[in-house]
Amino acid sequence: MEFVILAVVIALVAVGAAGYLVVTGRRSKQLPPSGAPTATPTITAPPAEPHVGEEAEEPREEPRRTIEEVALPTAEEIVEEPTAVEDPVMAAPPAPEIEVPAPTAGRLVRLRARLARSQNSLGKGLLTLLSREHLDEDTWEEIEDTLLTADVGVAPTQELVERLRERVRVLGTRTPDELRALLREELLALVGTDFDRTVRTESDTDAPGIVMVVGVNGTGKTTTTGKLARVLVADGRSVVLGAADTFRAAAADQLQTWGERVGARTVRGPEAGDPASVAYDAVKEGIAEGADVVLIDTAGRLHTKTGLMDELGKVKRVVEKHAPLDEVLLVLDATTGQNGLVQARVFAEVVDITGIALTKLDGTAKGGIVVAVQRELGVPVKLVGLGEGPDDLAPFEPEAFVDALIGDGA
Repeated sequence: MEFVILAVVIALVAVGAAGYLVVTGRRSKQLPPSGAPTATPTITAPPAEPHVGEEAEEPREEPRRTIEEVALPTAEEIVEEPTAVEDPVMAAPPAPEIEVPAPTAGRLVRLRARLARSQNSLGKGLLTLLSREHLDEDTWEEIEDTLLTADVGVAPTQELVERLRERVRVLGTRTPDELRALLREELLALVGTDFDRTVRTESDTDAPGIVMVVGVNGTGKTTTTGKLARVLVADGRSVVLGAADTFRAAAADQLQTWGERVGARTVRGPEAGDPASVAYDAVKEGIAEGADVVLIDTAGRLHTKTGLMDELGKVKRVVEKHAPLDEVLLVLDATTGQNGLVQARVFAEVVDITGIALTKLDGTAKGGIVVAVQRELGVPVKLVGLGEGPDDLAPFEPEAFVDALIGDGA
């Protein structure tokens, strides 16, 4: 009896296990419903390789149309003029916008504050010393040292001190206003008010006015030439520039950039070419165009004095085959002080200097170089540079310069 019961239990366990396996299998894999179509698997074949050589297929004959069967465009569809499409790569760069320079009248007055900041020590120092109650020998020596430090020069300093001593002795009581008026008068006499400081740009002939700019490289010579072009254009003159400094590759490019800003054409030659040839061509072009002024920028090498003489002398002779030179401007760096006088002497021996352009005058407290260089060369300072801006070149005005030195008493 027990054997029968054990057999029944085993049979029930076996049936249960079989049922569990069947149910689990159905859950893990869903079979499609009965009667549903079975999907045929898609097999992607590799692309057929082209047949070459002997296996190549014969080209198939296709029907070809005759000229009569081809439909031609009607008259309305024909474009009258073909439209040219400009290649953006080959297109010419846009012309630079022409600038309108600031007028030159009163330009130094407008720049007076900038000049006064750099020259403050000279004028204020002199006024402070002269205002002492007792002007003994030590004070007069300090006044002399102040003038020498400002690069006025030995001879002009001695002359000024002697005149001041005499006038202060006669004056007696010295109020600040009286001292300022006295100092202004004496400084004006020292700077000189009787010079003709006009940059000569008008010729006595039918040719343009010809201005040659000379000076050592590094003094701002090419920049001054470009700024002078702006000064002339601002005064209504037409200008042609001659890039005769052919020994510096950047000089011609720099000058041309200055010219393009104000619509002035630049005549230039090959690098290391003959400067005299470039100067000759510039004057020739100026005559042909009917320009008012031709500005010629020259080289400023000082390594051999003889070579410089020969070069500048040749430029001068070649230019004068067209017309006489109206102005020879020497560009000097005011920050070099007395060292600039050595350069001035060399150039004065080469060509006849008629005027001086003193650059970087706002960057030094040695404004006395104006007096010293005029005494050295016997020619006036005609232009002064008071900054790096394009319109910071100003005609030199003695009154405005002295007023900037001593201040307005405020």
